[in-house]
Amino acid sequence: MAIQFKALPTQDVRALQLGGPDAYGHTPERQISDGDGMPCRHCLKNIAAGDAYLVLAYRPFPDLQPYAETGPIFLHAEECERAAESEVLPEVLESPDYIVRGYGRDDRIVYGSGGVIPTGAIAARAEALFERHDIAYVHVRSARNNCYQCRIERA
Repeated sequence: MAIQFKALPTQDVRALQLGGPDAYGHTPERQISDGDGMPCRHCLKNIAAGDAYLVLAYRPFPDLQPYAETGPIFLHAEECERAAESEVLPEVLESPDYIVRGYGRDDRIVYGSGGVIPTGAIAARAEALFERHDIAYVHVRSARNNCYQCRIERA
């Protein structure tokens, strides 16, 4: 089965880069990267040392509900090109492992679908999850902090 890693939508990112409110209604904080572990969720690349970035609360779900997790993410402060939808593992996923978890069409966690998966096995795990009819999409999240990284969908 073919899958696609998907970055945040450009329209949403541009609004945040222009000072629009985050998931908590706050203006994103502006910082300068030291070049260590600042993954942009739009271009799916690390933010280089010396580059400005935004820290903000993000909720990758359309509506508020008990499973709609909100957490911190980073974005380039200046416009960057959205990562192409691809079955190739994004370069930003460079930690040894990540949480990979399935969600249903109702945007709720599908219990039993989550696990800490070695980075090189993420695509295979997503493909296995998509064999289940109750999985609509998959999140990749930090195994250390549970921060949202990207979404995986069926191609």
